[in-house]
Amino acid sequence: MNNTPNIDASSKFQDSLPVSSDTLMAQMDEWGIEYRRFNHVPLRTVDDSKKVQSLFLSSKQGGGHIKNLYLRDHKKQNILLVSEQDRKIDLKRLPDLLGAGRLSFGSADRLFEHLGVRPGAVTPLSMIIGVTKGVQIFIDRDLRECHKLYVHPLVNDRTLELSLAGLDLFFQKIRVDVNWVSL
Repeated sequence: MNNTPNIDASSKFQDSLPVSSDTLMAQMDEWGIEYRRFNHVPLRTVDDSKKVQSLFLSSKQGGGHIKNLYLRDHKKQNILLVSEQDRKIDLKRLPDLLGAGRLSFGSADRLFEHLGVRPGAVTPLSMIIGVTKGVQIFIDRDLRECHKLYVHPLVNDRTLELSLAGLDLFFQKIRVDVNWVSL
């Protein structure tokens, strides 16, 4: 089991991940993807992240504060859904929108297997592993209006501030087709 009680989603245990946070950022540097890194206490939930959001651009200033849901349908299709942090998500309506079957949240073990992260560190950047595992990513189209997005770099005690162009370049480099959807 990958999620033993003594291992958490912080950078302290990044070397136990398929791709470490440091390796990810070094790869982003090599690709010329600009970002600003923030270190903070581990954040497991949207409520936790709201406690440190004074470090970042507010939503009114164009800051994209997100939540990431790892979902699985009854056909074993794995989905990463990225939305604005306060958006209400109706799991019953999502299958039609995403072209999926009945959805549920993926287990911590499946999350680690398919996205290479632990609960609390789910991020669009985890598609660096997800692309090799057939995970589909869906992102709320409204986030395209943001000046900056705030994402974890595979661990939950760091946040990267990225432009949309930087995130798009990341997806190009790892060869991910993003599905932009209206939630």
